[in-house]
Amino acid sequence: MREHWVRFSHAGSEHFGTLEGHSVRVWSGDMFGERKASDRLISRADIALLAPVRPGKVLALWNNFHALAAKQGLAAPAEPLYFIKSPNSYLDPGATIRKPAREGKVVFEGELAIVIGRRCRQLAPGEALEAVFGYTCVNDVTHAEILNSDPSFAQWTRAKGFDTFCPLGPAIATGLDAHQLRVVTRLNGEVRQDYPISDMRFPVEELVSRISADMTLEAGDVILCGTSLGVGSMKPGSLIEIEIAGIGTLSNRFE
Repeated sequence: MREHWVRFSHAGSEHFGTLEGHSVRVWSGDMFGERKASDRLISRADIALLAPVRPGKVLALWNNFHALAAKQGLAAPAEPLYFIKSPNSYLDPGATIRKPAREGKVVFEGELAIVIGRRCRQLAPGEALEAVFGYTCVNDVTHAEILNSDPSFAQWTRAKGFDTFCPLGPAIATGLDAHQLRVVTRLNGEVRQDYPISDMRFPVEELVSRISADMTLEAGDVILCGTSLGVGSMKPGSLIEIEIAGIGTLSNRFE
């Protein structure tokens, strides 16, 4: 069933619910567990969207798209290569990505994010999609110059873990076929990325299966599928929009 789940603030309180036209229906309980729809509808104009999920962990893929790997001359990995984004990096839709004190190039990376819906481990590929709650948009912001600044150690955690470096949203869409989706990233209104999820080296079911073999995945955990061609730098004052048809548009400014 196609639904768009959101978290939002209204009148000083946080809630979750589903988008219905120009309104949000308020639900009670646990988005990933026992939940119940109410009769209460709130105008979208009267709410502030929050990140649709507060993950226990965000696992992000590297070298997962054939097109980008071909351009960069990267060898095909035998298994998914991933790192962790820190909780302090999570950011709401519409909130500001903050420039770090450390000078250097900061880049945007528009991506599809998988939201896990239940606790799971050691899933077979054939059962992995049953553990997927839905999908959202993400900007895997990176301080590019820090990443390889020390030749003895690639600093993935530091380069991608600054405060505000993981905007998520605007909603979690359910009932989608991820392989049919496209990621479009615009910088100040200009399209910089436009690529199909079908180009992924490890598709959704294989990512969830293989990662669940490494570690237990919990409800609300998020897997970033990696990015493709068109990654670029942001200047202060830039507006970055990541759009995936069927999910929505994630918009954040960089200041």
